[in-house]
Amino acid sequence: MSRYPLLPLLAAGAIALSACGAKSAGKSDAAFDAKVHAYLIAHPEVVQEALTALQAKQDAADAAVAKLAINKQRAAIEHDARDFVANPNGKITVTEFYDYRCPHCINAAPAVLELIQKNPDVRFVFKEFPIFGKESDLAAQGAVAVKRAGGDYLAVYRELMATKALDDAAVYKILAAHGVTAAELEKADNKAAIAAQIADIRHLAIGLGIQGTPAFIIGDTMVPGEMMDDVKTAIAAERKKAG
Repeated sequence: MSRYPLLPLLAAGAIALSACGAKSAGKSDAAFDAKVHAYLIAHPEVVQEALTALQAKQDAADAAVAKLAINKQRAAIEHDARDFVANPNGKITVTEFYDYRCPHCINAAPAVLELIQKNPDVRFVFKEFPIFGKESDLAAQGAVAVKRAGGDYLAVYRELMATKALDDAAVYKILAAHGVTAAELEKADNKAAIAAQIADIRHLAIGLGIQGTPAFIIGDTMVPGEMMDDVKTAIAAERKKAG
């Protein structure tokens, strides 16, 4: 979940408390403020407790909003026939939104591939969500083109994620090795269909409140970032629900 600057909120609350207390006690604002300040200095753990409680409340609110959005868009998240799906017969669905030039996506990629290999009951949906510029756009378009051509999508995913300097030349080299040339990618009907698919994914991600990559959705749970332990925990929870 996102993290908000909670300290200013806490400070605002202290100011409001100060004003209220000064009025009710008939004392000057300055005197009451001094007491509040002195107490917080003497008991800094109170500030931390307040921050923790406020963050927990915000996280719960974020999770509730995400759950509503996920349930509303379940079909688009899990069952868009245009997406590549690993372990298509799996009973538990994980969906990842990612960018091939995102450092966190790159870090998570080996764990994603291992998860797919070792857990045949996990149906894994890949959502191309390029947000890091034109090289990311080209890589996403190329990966979709490979899938449309019936090529080895997982191999392309692996190679694109593993390429440190992912410029246009590197992308085209990987695509060519999997049967997709630059000319094929630029064909009008192919280009239009790929653009529409990526635009739909971007619209879906925005509607779900996804603010960065990677983002994983498992059941009603959204896991932001390369938190693979959290992804595994959510998978375990879905297995438990399924009995």
